[in-house]
Order: sequence, then structure tokens, then C-alpha cells
Amino acid sequence: MSVSLAANKIVCITGASRGIGRGCALAFAQHGAKGFILHYLGDKTTEEEVQSLKKEIESSEGKRCVTVPGDISDPATSAKVVEEGVKVFGRIDALVSNAGICPFAEFLTMPVETYARTRAVNLDGSFFITQAVAKQMKEQVPQGGTIVGVSSISAFVGGEYQVHYTPTKAAILSLMHSSAVALGKYNIRCNAVLPGTIMTDINKEDLSDKAKYEGMVKRTALGRLGAPDDIAGPVVFLSSDLAKYITGAPLLVDGGLLVNLQ
Repeated sequence: MSVSLAANKIVCITGASRGIGRGCALAFAQHGAKGFILHYLGDKTTEEEVQSLKKEIESSEGKRCVTVPGDISDPATSAKVVEEGVKVFGRIDALVSNAGICPFAEFLTMPVETYARTRAVNLDGSFFITQAVAKQMKEQVPQGGTIVGVSSISAFVGGEYQVHYTPTKAAILSLMHSSAVALGKYNIRCNAVLPGTIMTDINKEDLSDKAKYEGMVKRTALGRLGAPDDIAGPVVFLSSDLAKYITGAPLLVDGGLLVNLQ
């Protein structure tokens, strides 16, 4: 496989232990990235997951991972991610702001804590890590880098049990729009990927209903739900020189879900 897309890059990924984050880490490794700053929550499960990811990546000669636990909604976590990464690698070339949650909840009875936590992780966390990494990219030589925010098809459409979630994903898209404008002068490109329905732990329980699963599959033009590697490829592309004149752009990766009104 070609290694030119991410050759020798230092990549930072939040929420890297599973799902889309893990898929992105493995894709960057396949395409030649050499350094990985892997953020994860830090509980027992994610600790085991990130260590297995680290082992898998470092099984290839010349690759090294730094793992940093912490609650992404705390700005101190983003500061620590950058500090630990730069201590080892000296720079950060690409950021994938991926960490997020989606606790399905009924709108009218939703506790304020559910809304606040979803906003804090999804939006506040994305803001903090984008700002922290951008500060590093501005100062490093050569200056610049790439940032990809993982938004969602939910930035464009609604969901009955996602009234607290969809606004955060629309906000991440907006964050990438404005960051692209603010950071272009530092040679920092900012884009968003908008996944459709991807089979990860975030919706595993929701899609355990066979009828609902089959209904979601039928809504896609390609006749299947997505997997993490379906998102990872576009993320690597947006982080590569093949996308060197793309910034502030949304890339919908949904298997034709949004356009299918049949």
C-alpha cells in the first residue's frame, strides 16, 4: 500500500481507543505516519483498548505512540495532550478531533445534565483541542498543519432522540469553518468529515434492534452501514497534500443516506 499520503507525519487523535478514532489511527499508520499521540478517556476499558492499539501500531518498525488519558471536556486535557506529544515528537502535523458521545434521550424529559455533558464533550472538547494544537502548529517550523473535526450527517438533519447531540455536531462543522478562516494565515487547514450511520460503540445498542438496523441499511444508497475505515480514508485524504487547497470544507461520508428520499 502507498505510504505517501501521511509519510512521516506526527498525528494526534482524540477518542482514539475505539471506533472512528481507532480506525483513523490504523489508516494513518498504513499510509506512513510515524508518530501518534493517542488521547483516550482513561477508564479501565479504554486503557486496555488504547494499549492494544499502541501495540498494533508499534509492531511496524519506526512507529511510536504516546498515549494520554483524560476528559476531553477539561481544557487541561488538551494542554496535556499537546505537551506530551511535543515532548516526544517535537511537533504535531495533523489533528483528528474525534472524541464524542451520543447518549440517546427523549427531548422533553431529558435531564439538563445529559445535555450539558454532551455539549461539554462534543463541542467544548473539540474547541479546546483545536485551539491547543493550532497554537503549537503556529509556532513550529515549518509552520502549519491540518485539522479534521469529526462532525456528523446530524449537522444537516435531525433525530428524535438526538436533540442535544445534533446541535453539537453542527457546531463542530461551524468550528472548522471559522478555524479555517482564523488559521489559514498560519498554513493550517481545517476541514470536517460528516459520517452517516457508522457501526461503532456509540450506536451499538440503538442498532441492536433488527428492524431498526435493516431500516437504516435500506435508507442508504449503497445498501450498507459504514465502518470506521470508511471514515478513516477521507480523514487521511483531508490531512494529506492531495487536499492542500481544501480548507473550511465539509465532506459528507454517508453511503448516500442524505440524498436518498425513496
